[in-house]
Amino acid sequence: MVPRALGTLRVAVTAMAALIVLAPLLASSPASAAEEEKVGISARPADASGTPDARTSFRYTADPGQRVDDFFLVTNTGTADQSFTVVSTDAFNDGEGEFALLATAEQPVDIGNWVQFENGANRIEFVLSAGQSRLLPFTLQLPADATPGDHVGGLVASVVTPGAEVNLDRRVASRVYTRVSGDLQPRLAVSSIEAAYGGDWWNPFSGAVTFHYTVSNTGNIALAGNATGAVGTWFGIPVATASGGTIKEVLPGNSATYEVGIPGVGQLGYLLAQVKLTPFVDSGDAAAQMPAPPTSRDTIVIALPWLLLIAIVLVAGFFVFRSWRRKVDAQRAAEWIAYTEAEAKLKAEREVVGAGAGAER
Repeated sequence: MVPRALGTLRVAVTAMAALIVLAPLLASSPASAAEEEKVGISARPADASGTPDARTSFRYTADPGQRVDDFFLVTNTGTADQSFTVVSTDAFNDGEGEFALLATAEQPVDIGNWVQFENGANRIEFVLSAGQSRLLPFTLQLPADATPGDHVGGLVASVVTPGAEVNLDRRVASRVYTRVSGDLQPRLAVSSIEAAYGGDWWNPFSGAVTFHYTVSNTGNIALAGNATGAVGTWFGIPVATASGGTIKEVLPGNSATYEVGIPGVGQLGYLLAQVKLTPFVDSGDAAAQMPAPPTSRDTIVIALPWLLLIAIVLVAGFFVFRSWRRKVDAQRAAEWIAYTEAEAKLKAEREVVGAGAGAER
C-alpha cells in the first residue's frame, strides 16, 4: 500500500493539481473562455475495438502472478494539439477522506508499478490532434508475492498547460481495483475519538455533543461504512442518537477523520459518547461484496449542570452561613450569660462588703 509518510505531500500536490475526475468526463477547468475551448481530455475503459464500454473503473479479481490485459481509451476533446502523459499510479485517502491519486511525477510503489503500456513502462507520452483518440493496451502483471486483499490505484491521463507563474496539470483518471486472492480481512476500526459538550450554561436541558473520530482501515479490503453516533448517561440510560452519514471508502492502510454532532443532550454531568460503524464494500459488483464486522468506540464527556450547581452552592452556602450564625449567636449568648453572671456575682460581693462595713460602725 502507499506509505503513510507521504500523505501530507500527496495532499499538498493534489490540491495544487487539477481536480481528479474519476468518471470518464472532461476534467479541465480553464482560466479563460479561450483556453476552455482549446483544452479538453477524455479517458475511459474500452474494449479491444476501441469502443468505450459501460465500465466507470477497472475492477479485477486475480491470483498472485496472474496477468490481466485491458484497454484505456484517451481522447483529445480540445481544439488544438495536446501532449498527453498517461501514467499508472497508486491511490490513497487525502486529509478529507477523499479518494486521491499520486501526483503525475510521483513514483508509485504498489499497483501503479504492476501496469505496463506498450512501451514496457507504467507511463507513456504522446501527442494527439484535436478530436483524435488513442487506444492504449496495457497489461496488469501481479507479482508472485502480491499480498492478499485490495490494491487500488488509477490510470491517469494528464495534460500540463504552462502558466504565467505555475504550470497547470489537468488530469482525468479511471480507478483500478485489483483484489488479490488469499486471506481477505475486511475490517474498519475507530482508531481515535474525541467528544465535547456545548450549550448555554443557563439552560440545563438543551445542548449538543460533537464527535471527532478517525476511521482506519486495518484490514486489506477497501471499505465504506455507515456511522451512527449515540449518547448515554448514568446506568447506561440512552439520551440521544444521530446518523453520522456514510463514511467514504477508506483504502487499506489509510485513515480519515470525521465529525458528527448530536443535539438535544441535557447537562447530565456524566455522558458516554459512542460511534458505531457498519462497514460495507462500496461497489455495485456483487462479486466484490463481502461481510465486514461492525465496530464501535466510546469516550466519556463531562457536561456539568451549571445552573443546578450554582443553586446547590447557594443553598449549601445558606446552610453553612446559618450554621455559622447559630454558632456565633450561641457563643455570644454564652458570653453574655457569663458576663451577666459575673456582674451579678460582683454586685453581690460588693453588697456583702458594704453590709459588713456598715455593721462595724
